[in-house]
Amino acid sequence: MKNIIGIRFKKLGKIYFFNPDGLEIKKGDKVIVETSQGEEYAEVLIPNRYVEDEKIIKPLKKVLRIATDADIKRYEECKKIEKEAFKVCEKKIKEHKLDMTLTEVECKFDNSKILFYFTADGRIDFRDLVRDLAAIYKTRIELRQIGVRDEVKRIGGNGVCGRELCCCTFLNNFETVSIKMAKEQNISLNPSKISGNCGRLMCCLKYENDVYEEKLQRLPNVGAIVKTEDGQGEVDSIEILKEKLRVKFRTEDGGYMYKKYDIKDVKVIKDVSREQINEEELQNQKELEELEKLGQEDKKNINNDN
Repeated sequence: MKNIIGIRFKKLGKIYFFNPDGLEIKKGDKVIVETSQGEEYAEVLIPNRYVEDEKIIKPLKKVLRIATDADIKRYEECKKIEKEAFKVCEKKIKEHKLDMTLTEVECKFDNSKILFYFTADGRIDFRDLVRDLAAIYKTRIELRQIGVRDEVKRIGGNGVCGRELCCCTFLNNFETVSIKMAKEQNISLNPSKISGNCGRLMCCLKYENDVYEEKLQRLPNVGAIVKTEDGQGEVDSIEILKEKLRVKFRTEDGGYMYKKYDIKDVKVIKDVSREQINEEELQNQKELEELEKLGQEDKKNINNDN
């Protein structure tokens, strides 16, 4: 068992385990920790506790000290530099006529470098911009291109559900979301209904996907021929989570009657592939495929040079 604390460098950022190195630290304390990029200022979310060795990613770096008044003052200075650098960088972007949008500036606690995060369509040659910024701030300058999902996470907002965006409250990582997830959950393939504020497929499509995949393995597709206690019929619709089928029977007068059954009460005689989508859904699917592709591209930093 190891004594650890959990800290976070940014609001909504990942929680990292650190070795408190004999210090008694409370939730909400501000600490200075050792990282691969030098000293960093962080907030404690998990106070001292013991965890099993296998749950720890080694090597476990140490907490250097609980933040002093001087450390807090330095942190506040970094925040002032970030605000000023944001305005300066925006001005320089206009001067160099670069097709990019600055979203955030991060000044390292030990003044080792300043990072500028931006969005853009495609690659940007920002070498002249870096030289200008380095001449002004006399430190290492790094520009990082991020995707629109990261941009919206920083800006914030509310989703169609009325609640604050998941990426602004608890999501630490953006996982891959696909159209297949929407199909399996019987959600309308309408881009306006399953796209988030970032214009990409909504992250919440992923949440219940494993459950749907598991249940779909036990369910026939719409159009399958099944045998029931009332005779042979065709699956008209399915309720995936309840594992129920609505079966359509032809009546003697040429019409149809419908009845619901639990999957355990029917026997599949002949299954079919997923029914063909109509022309409108096909067009929507093309738009969604483009959103899915863009979402995958957003996971990469197109430019990560300095």
